[in-house]
Amino acid sequence: MSRKKIVALFVALIFVFSFVLTGCGGNQSTTEGEKVITYNLGASPETLDPTMSTGLPEATIQSALFEGLYRYNENKELVPATAEKVEISEDGTKYTFTIRKDAKWSNGDPVTAHDFEYSWKRLLDKKTAAEYAYQGFYIKNGEEFNRGEVSADEVAVRAVDDYTLEVELIAPTPYFLDLTAFANFFPLHKETVEGNENWASNPETMIGNGPFKMVSFTPQEKIEMVKNEHYWDAENVKLDKLIMTFVEDANTELSMFESNQIDIAETVPVKDTKKLLEEGKAISFPEPACYYYIFNCKKAPFDNPKVRLAFAYAINRQAIVDNITQAGQVPALAFTPYGLPDVTPDKDFREVGGDYFKDNDVEKAKQLLAEAGYPDGKGLPEIEILYNTDEGHQKIAEAIAQMWKDNLGAKVKLRNAEWGVYLNERDEGNFMVARAGWMPDYNDPMTFMDMHVTDGGNNDSFWSNAEYDKLIREAKSTNDEKVRMEKMHAAEKILMEEMPIAPIYFYVNVNMYKPWVKGVFTPPFGSYQEFKWADVDLSQKK
Repeated sequence: MSRKKIVALFVALIFVFSFVLTGCGGNQSTTEGEKVITYNLGASPETLDPTMSTGLPEATIQSALFEGLYRYNENKELVPATAEKVEISEDGTKYTFTIRKDAKWSNGDPVTAHDFEYSWKRLLDKKTAAEYAYQGFYIKNGEEFNRGEVSADEVAVRAVDDYTLEVELIAPTPYFLDLTAFANFFPLHKETVEGNENWASNPETMIGNGPFKMVSFTPQEKIEMVKNEHYWDAENVKLDKLIMTFVEDANTELSMFESNQIDIAETVPVKDTKKLLEEGKAISFPEPACYYYIFNCKKAPFDNPKVRLAFAYAINRQAIVDNITQAGQVPALAFTPYGLPDVTPDKDFREVGGDYFKDNDVEKAKQLLAEAGYPDGKGLPEIEILYNTDEGHQKIAEAIAQMWKDNLGAKVKLRNAEWGVYLNERDEGNFMVARAGWMPDYNDPMTFMDMHVTDGGNNDSFWSNAEYDKLIREAKSTNDEKVRMEKMHAAEKILMEEMPIAPIYFYVNVNMYKPWVKGVFTPPFGSYQEFKWADVDLSQKK
């Protein structure tokens, strides 16, 4: 999900994690000398089907169980993986991938080009209803197939033979190879997928082609994986076992880490963050991601852009990062974060675009709310904030609720839900305001821009703007980097003028880790955890 060449700007964002091999809850059975990592994923995954997933927890698991045409190697470089090589036409629109002949599924079946054709067309099929279907719209006739205007046979992804996959794009796409490392573009074992609708939740039917294979899965508790002996690069997979637990409460997670029940704590309790960082027990590093609130543009009063702007302007972001998160987060006065390239890699998209509004602009907020017909909040319905269960999300929601009460006269209530329910409520539009976070799928500003197009699979605000849609289409149809970036800057300006989403801050990643596990990292732009290259220094455990 980065470009072919990783720019120097992102080197500082990469951190190689080291953490410990331990038992989980006293019920992990391991053999002496086994290399095992127990990692707390946090939320229980909504689905393990790569076609259907949208969240970070899901991507982390799927990257262990599956592999795309490309993958990040131990040097954080995007390299051929299930593909042995690729040939790209001079105009940048035709890709011919050669699938390696030693690639196998976890049941021993060969992985073929037909598996990729099947999975990509499944992603695009309207009947599948995949939220990320739009990622396949780069493929010629992909969007038309999704709309039901052409048949699957007309989609320009074709298995020429078992080991040759041809893809034709509608326009040059600089980050297309990055997308082939993205979970939604992983291949699927057709016979298994079509033979059992619950295939992805059962170890017996979870057939993957990645470095690990599932041996047990208990929703809301944990998933256990072991090294996949059929993986084409198994000799470079050093772990014997990988366990991911699903503990959402940050205080419980910290307790488990301190008692050696888990090997890495990725969610540090907000009340302890500053102390743990100062003591050197936790580390933080910047991440090109945005924490934001979604306004439901189909529900009053947020169907009025002036109301949305008023509520966005009435948030004191600096107070939130100073008093709640306390890990060096940066107030977000635009949606696309720092760390993504502009026309050239030495230019930063956010720095070029600048800020679009002032933090804590209460006077402007009150003015806009009055113009919308709600002077001093009179006439406003009670506002509800939906967030997924987490102490940090709760404290931020409480703070923003108080700001909206003090600054706008609004009455605000909070509603929390566990990860799967929260995602479903957002998808179905059963909310007024909902917290959200977006991390890049690849190293380009478009990963933040195209999610807001009309009826987009991840457009949970239900906002629509014809000019915005036009700019995104134009940005995707040119290989002129200057024009492409100009279109995206213009689109972001419209986004911030209508404010279907209210940026809060740009993330940093805070982690606690043990010293004897090596080689776990996030991709250069910051996203899921990569475990293929993980190792455990058993000598340090004694």
